[in-house]
Amino acid sequence: MRRNRRVKIVATLGPASNSPEMIARLFEAGVDVFRINMSHATPDGVKKVHTALRTAEANFGRPIGILCDLQGPKFRVGNIDGERVGLASGAVYRFDANETAGDAHRVFLPHPQIFEAVEPGHTLLLDDGKIRMIVRAKSGGTIEAEVLVGGMLASRKGISLPDTVLPVGPLTEKDKKDLDFALRLGVDWVALSFVQRGEDVKMARQLIGQAAAIMSKIEKPSAITDIDEVIAHSDGLMVARGDLGVEMPVEKVPGLQKQIVSKARAAGKPVVVATQMLESMVASPVPTRAEVSDVATAVFDGADAIMLSAESAVGQFPVEAIAMMDRIAYEVENDPSYPALVHATRTPPLATAADAIAAGAHTVADTLKLACIICYTATGSTALRVARERPGLPVIGLSPVVATGRKLALIWGVHCVLTSDPENQAAMVRKACRIALEEGFARPGEGIIIVAGVPLGSPGTTNMVRIAFLDEAGNPVAEGA
Repeated sequence: MRRNRRVKIVATLGPASNSPEMIARLFEAGVDVFRINMSHATPDGVKKVHTALRTAEANFGRPIGILCDLQGPKFRVGNIDGERVGLASGAVYRFDANETAGDAHRVFLPHPQIFEAVEPGHTLLLDDGKIRMIVRAKSGGTIEAEVLVGGMLASRKGISLPDTVLPVGPLTEKDKKDLDFALRLGVDWVALSFVQRGEDVKMARQLIGQAAAIMSKIEKPSAITDIDEVIAHSDGLMVARGDLGVEMPVEKVPGLQKQIVSKARAAGKPVVVATQMLESMVASPVPTRAEVSDVATAVFDGADAIMLSAESAVGQFPVEAIAMMDRIAYEVENDPSYPALVHATRTPPLATAADAIAAGAHTVADTLKLACIICYTATGSTALRVARERPGLPVIGLSPVVATGRKLALIWGVHCVLTSDPENQAAMVRKACRIALEEGFARPGEGIIIVAGVPLGSPGTTNMVRIAFLDEAGNPVAEGA
């Protein structure tokens, strides 16, 4: 099941794709990590999907990553008499703590945090930004806002506050229950929705610990403002362009996408580009040309993964959407302009011995025209460091830890093989050569470079590089340090 591309594919599971048979088909078509959206999941449903995914993993003999996406705090207005009402531009509309049904002049807002944090001049967005207001006054349990862009407001529609940092944590009570259930099952990544600041990620870490890797979804302006701290405390990032495009002008999203991808790559943290990448394939067997270009842009930028949401969860052509994304990525990565573009945002290695060794391995491999880079990695850190360099040759991660293999399923260019640690350095070189040959990454006569931390199994100790050439049986015939 070797992939012919380096960028990874994340697919959201849903009614169109959560059967064991469809999961197997999607994996064969190219999915590396499966996303479970907890906004629409039940415990029984999550358990069944988890079982199906681990069964597929055993059947295919390849690590499969599972991303649990928590719902996060959702803010909605109350009920409206007659279920909907028209709001005209220029009108003044009131939000209050009165639980009676709303009308053309007011509506119940069941979120005291909003009354506490909002200030005159702040923007309010309702129904995914279709209705836009500006706060003119507030007092106690009342907010008065002028309608800038009117429309039909229906009961229980969402409200967003792009200018307001709300005094809420990253996890609701529902999230905490979902998180506890998901961690007991054994998911690999946890996505935090509506992260506002780095402190939110630190709070989540106290609950999650090292039981799963944390992926922060960037979808609020406040997260952009505090992006360096968010990145520092996260294990990975997701450019969640849907809500980001609601809370910020949509014309800013492409530039922000490039900035976030660049910053994440510089920090050595995996980054996923998500939302509406092949949206038309929900109902069509082929995408638009603009969607193809959108996917290609994320691949050219060097994102670790690209993600499908509705396309694979509820779409009519989930397998076709995955196959299309796979073909786009393959063509981009084989385009003559790809190496220059993917390294246009390349940053110097971090000032550590381990990062210097990873960068040096890339340079040596290019200079000697070696077939692949082999990383022995217990925690995944060695493979992450090598992948950060976006080398122009395959990266094989060898790990004895199943959880590490599953997390590395998300990382750019890393093909993970689960195997026990060798007894000594000579055995380490022999095993690396044999696996490179068996997995189809090197042929007799070709060379490989091996990066590891000695003693093996010690986290964060990337401190050794070896070079070896293969004979007909896959044994090393010459090697050097």
